Amino acid sequence: MGIRTCLVFSALSLTLSLGAQITGGQSTYAFLNLPTSARVAGLAGNLITVVDDDVSLAWSNPAALNPLMHQQLAFNHGFLGKQMQHGSFNFGQQLGQKGTTLHAGVQYARYGEIEQTDEFFQTLGTFNAAEYAIVAGVAHPVYDRLNLGANLRLISSQFGQYNSLGLASDLAATYRDTAKRLTVSMVFRNMGQQLSTYDPSIGKEPLPFDVQIGLSKQLKYLPFRFSFIYTSLNRWNLLYDDPNLESGTIFLGEEAAEPGAFNVWLDNFFRHLVFNGELLIGARENFRLRFGYNYRMHREMTVQGYSSMAGFTFGVGMKLSRFRIDFGRGIYHLAGGQTQLGISTNFKEFKKR
Repeated sequence: MGIRTCLVFSALSLTLSLGAQITGGQSTYAFLNLPTSARVAGLAGNLITVVDDDVSLAWSNPAALNPLMHQQLAFNHGFLGKQMQHGSFNFGQQLGQKGTTLHAGVQYARYGEIEQTDEFFQTLGTFNAAEYAIVAGVAHPVYDRLNLGANLRLISSQFGQYNSLGLASDLAATYRDTAKRLTVSMVFRNMGQQLSTYDPSIGKEPLPFDVQIGLSKQLKYLPFRFSFIYTSLNRWNLLYDDPNLESGTIFLGEEAAEPGAFNVWLDNFFRHLVFNGELLIGARENFRLRFGYNYRMHREMTVQGYSSMAGFTFGVGMKLSRFRIDFGRGIYHLAGGQTQLGISTNFKEFKKR
């Protein structure tokens, strides 16, 4: 393995490992699956089923765009590990009086300075790594309960001297019944391909394409909204062979029993699901408490023999004067997790005063 191959391998491994619990290490540009806002980070990293004035929701579901997001600006920044930082900022704008809404922004992931080594693990220096996605999206109501939306992303990825460009799109539909306080969404995420690869000899790699469907319901007599989201609709089997679980240990003269077919099916099924909830406090919902649970992350990130809160998330949001402040925390592993902060405001509120 030469220096060139070693660098490419290190760069791609870093990218894939950051998103491995979502993409399974089978695609590039895995940073696209990182939570794009502190609110989403506190809700198990996925929220495609809510329609309100939060323009950050358009990153994962462009059909969530609506006139309430007109002139809203949102900025989110997260910390993952010792030196990785990521986040997004975007702005919403309504067009005309027909309900068409646009948003545009940038998502980024900066991995910091990485040590460069050769095939003999001799240090040769350091290099920087970062990835960016410029997005533009639009949504339009088909009729009073159904919104259709789309995002288009131009992706740039750089690991030292190796670069890649890509193009991705999202297509989404959201059905909203305000009388029943029910929302159902379906999203086709990250459809597209690489325009240029890190190394011409490697060939084009797939993007983290994912099909998701979800449901949100706000209770009638309690200010609480829960969501169930089914991910990876395009891929049923999310299990993998873990050598740590292949124990040949014989206990009391009997070999450890293999899990039954139904238990395997049930384990795989729940790996598709993300659960979250949001407690909306106050007449204008100015204070919000959040929690979430990602079963797949819990199963894949728990260290064997240790109890773990991996897969659990929590967060809080509050409205202070003209600004909304959000905090989200995700527990990924015994070694640590992700913390994300967000701030948003609407320029219309400044014009009123």
